[in-house]
Amino acid sequence: MHRFLLSQRHSTGDEAPLSPDEAKHALKVLRLGDGDEAEAIDGCGNAWRGTLKVCGRDVYIRLNDPLPSVEAPVDLTVYMGLVKGEKLELIAQKLTEIGVSRLVPVRMERSVMQISASEAAKKLERPRRISKEALKQCGRTREMEISDPIDFSGLAAAISRHQVCFVFWENARGERLLDMFRQRPELTDLACVIGPEGGISEREMEELTASGACVLTLGKRILRAETAAIAASAEILALWGDM
Repeated sequence: MHRFLLSQRHSTGDEAPLSPDEAKHALKVLRLGDGDEAEAIDGCGNAWRGTLKVCGRDVYIRLNDPLPSVEAPVDLTVYMGLVKGEKLELIAQKLTEIGVSRLVPVRMERSVMQISASEAAKKLERPRRISKEALKQCGRTREMEISDPIDFSGLAAAISRHQVCFVFWENARGERLLDMFRQRPELTDLACVIGPEGGISEREMEELTASGACVLTLGKRILRAETAAIAASAEILALWGDM
């Protein structure tokens, strides 16, 4: 069944308007009409099965029956060293599908691409749009937040707000995620740090470990930044979540 993303929070029984883009997609691309059934999500954790109402170019959906949430039972934030645009788009899409709660780009020493504060809205417009499309496709009910980039200097304070933060480093030896899960299976608010294309520098690693982050390995093979982000997130949600 076709699914539409609403622009604001709604309640069961509402006649919620579709945005102009969603309305155009419903009428011109999907060829839906008055009385057709569809699903709607508000991006805040709610979903419904509903009925479309067409008024000229305007389309509404009556929110009839609430649908169960498929959100992960844990909150996962990924702090991602800034990577090139097409890689960030892939990461945004796949982390949304997997069930990640939040993606925070981080300016790091070895990032090939840098995004200034003034460029953030424009540079992140496409990843955010791709994430919303992935949200509708995968059946999630809550949007994955994609934050504006932060400086590495602010990362220590950010990760301190979580119960635990894992840093995946190609030079790490020993502990893996499974070892951490066996020690702390009760965790519900997790974070992980993934380096950019050039990896995490020695200085950055020293600061992260001093901040209390747990340094882990993803295995003996060197993974690309985008692969590491997807693999680490999937493993975390497989252990602590519902994958």
